[in-house]
Amino acid sequence: MSPAAILFALLIENVTLIDGTGRAPLEGVTIVIDGDRIRSVSSRTETPLATATRIDGTGKWAIPGLMDMHVHLQGGIRALHGYLYSGVTSIYDAGNDPEVIFPLRDKERSGEIVAPRIFAAGAVVTAPGGHGGEGAVTVEDFARDRPKLDEHIARRPDVLKITQDEHGWGTRPMIRYLPADLLEEIVRYYQEHGIRTTIHVSNEIRAWEAIYAGIDTLAHPVIQGPVSDRYLNMMKVKRIPQVSTLTIGDGYSRLVENPEFLDEPLYRAIMTAEDMDRLRTKTRMEWEARRWTQWMRVMTPVAQENLKRLHDAGGVVVVGTDQSLGAAVHRELELLVEGGISPLDAITLATRNAAVFLGRERDLGTIEAGKLADLVLLDADPAEDIDNAKKIHAVIKAGAVVDRSALQIPANGVTEP
Repeated sequence: MSPAAILFALLIENVTLIDGTGRAPLEGVTIVIDGDRIRSVSSRTETPLATATRIDGTGKWAIPGLMDMHVHLQGGIRALHGYLYSGVTSIYDAGNDPEVIFPLRDKERSGEIVAPRIFAAGAVVTAPGGHGGEGAVTVEDFARDRPKLDEHIARRPDVLKITQDEHGWGTRPMIRYLPADLLEEIVRYYQEHGIRTTIHVSNEIRAWEAIYAGIDTLAHPVIQGPVSDRYLNMMKVKRIPQVSTLTIGDGYSRLVENPEFLDEPLYRAIMTAEDMDRLRTKTRMEWEARRWTQWMRVMTPVAQENLKRLHDAGGVVVVGTDQSLGAAVHRELELLVEGGISPLDAITLATRNAAVFLGRERDLGTIEAGKLADLVLLDADPAEDIDNAKKIHAVIKAGAVVDRSALQIPANGVTEP
């Protein structure tokens, strides 16, 4: 048998590769997938003995599967299928009902459901009365409340989510947050159990505090004001991943001022007519009347600039939306590019950097030999125009081509969650 005559499941030939590392696109690439992993990525032509699927990549671009590192999943299977349809192959749910999100995670991992890879926090951890609402694990005294943390740890969250925000910004009232020594105890305890941590903060002071308490990642950008040079220097040195979540703030004024975005094909494909009609009418009227909408319209560009400066300084910016919609990932990419980050770099933020956030960069986030085979094939060049990331030809998760026509979404006639 010829050394090149090997048995494998999937062969993508003559594709232009954007591998997620930030390197320039490479034309004429062959990607060999064996099972759920990438066997090789090369410019040579393979001669397979047998293969289940061969894909002609001529005129196509391959990027790693997109990843959303801040989701609060609603809508069940329909929402999960909307992510896959949108080219999103991994999500991190940053706070949800444990009785909902952990069973979904288990079903995805066992293959019982078709879904993106699900990483989840379960309930968030916060101070009594802190940001996070009903269902949060509240901690006031570490020794006394440790059994609650043990119960949470027993559910094996992939990344702990802590909320640490006194509010008092925008139009919000002041609320309680964790003292710095208690925050450090909680972070250390989860890390001792092998669990990474992330934290909701919104200002530079709380970010500094969390980082020096040992936090692994930041769930949001600084939005309350411009970041300092000291902060950028520290983030460059420590390389703490910071999730972008621009879409949540942008979404308020965008709906009020430009509801026509809901007519874009990707939104129509994954959102029901009922949901869109509610957004255009009831929700739009409510948001137009809120001072919060105007505050977010002013401050979202500040967050964009903070992320651009952080990226330019060598920090680790990660794509996340704070929503539950595959199309929102593409809006997040647009906002990052509008803020001055190149399309090629934006793809890296949604792929390799997302894997860094999870601590899974050895398995996910780039198209390289040995990595899990999560890819998206596009009909146009996203490095030229980030809008081309919506022109999806095929989605591949764990080495299998997703049948987008069978996904339970409105585009395929399914409107129930």
